[in-house]
Amino acid sequence: MSTRETLSERNRHAQKLFAPLALTYDRYARLLSFGQDPRWRRFLVSRIGEIRPEYVLLDVATGTAAVAIELVRRYDCNVVGVDQSAEMLEIGRRRVVLAGASTKVRLREARAEALPFEDGTFDGLTFTYLLRYVDDPEATLRELARVVRPGGRIAALEFSVPGNAIARGLWELYVRLGLPVLGRAVSPGWASVGAFLGPSIRSFYALYPLERVLELWRGAGIIDVQAKSLSLGGGVVIWGTRGN
Repeated sequence: MSTRETLSERNRHAQKLFAPLALTYDRYARLLSFGQDPRWRRFLVSRIGEIRPEYVLLDVATGTAAVAIELVRRYDCNVVGVDQSAEMLEIGRRRVVLAGASTKVRLREARAEALPFEDGTFDGLTFTYLLRYVDDPEATLRELARVVRPGGRIAALEFSVPGNAIARGLWELYVRLGLPVLGRAVSPGWASVGAFLGPSIRSFYALYPLERVLELWRGAGIIDVQAKSLSLGGGVVIWGTRGN
């Protein structure tokens, strides 16, 4: 059975939403986040621990391979990137070649909820903007942890909702008004994303506030879990170590 045949309704919605954006994703993700998205990704990569060149890391929801390429640049390690979007992966393969990382990065289509790898295959794992797009975040975290060897580091970047009242007000103003308007100015595809992101982030954190997300990480067998809010709480990086 192919990856596309096993997609849930939530998976299919995410795939439909982002497929038209593949070619312009990196450019407008940077612009619409006021330059914060690349900075957040670099911080994510810095949290993956002491990585040796011979290590093999898994980057889940790799998209256009931005994190995979940054891992190679920083650690000269090997990376397998997986994503459910063939369109994003196609752009990712081009970016890998342009970055001179084609001997270090392999990309393949796969779902985070059912990774096609044996237990403990990887020395570490990263994922980006993933949990809002899966039906069961708890089960998905267990699946991610499954493919990491004991002692390997797991790190993630997600959007968040600011806790500070002033920052929350500015965030609400941007996601309710600014982001939809800017998205419409770019393209119909970005208009859809601009309208979708605010409610998606808000509803996820109503069900899964940060402390609950951290509990899910610990429940998946990840220890020493830490988190750092970025850009006044608009993003959060979480990291920890796969337990025995």
